[in-house]
Amino acid sequence: MMQDLGLESFSNDVVRLDLTPPSQSSSTSLSIDEEESSEARIRRLISEHPVIIFSRSSCCMCHVMKRLLATIGVIPTVIELDDHEVSSLPTVLQEEYSGDGSVVVPPPAVFIGRECVGGLESLVALHLSGHLVPKLVQVGALWV
Repeated sequence: MMQDLGLESFSNDVVRLDLTPPSQSSSTSLSIDEEESSEARIRRLISEHPVIIFSRSSCCMCHVMKRLLATIGVIPTVIELDDHEVSSLPTVLQEEYSGDGSVVVPPPAVFIGRECVGGLESLVALHLSGHLVPKLVQVGALWV
């Protein structure tokens, strides 16, 4: 099922997203809509998941972000990106979700309820201020 979406599962909480344009994809990469652009795929994933992290497996900040959310009781959708995929993320999309006009380039970047929270520092600040749990409840990622 996940392969039909252009996604490949690595463990029970990590998903690998293939952002390679359809014309450059290998024949083993399956997708629901081969005409779907990287930008459209990213937008769709952000809209379909209450909590989504764009990550790299080797990034310690990404690991801490995942552990913080797991400790609270949230299992986020994690999209692992390679270096070439990070550089191919559309700038327009990054600016749209950053809110302040700055460019958000993972890792890590977390979206909660379609809103870019930012990186680890922003997520921790949201948690320490007491606003993270209510936000997670509001988007349906956590039940208290």
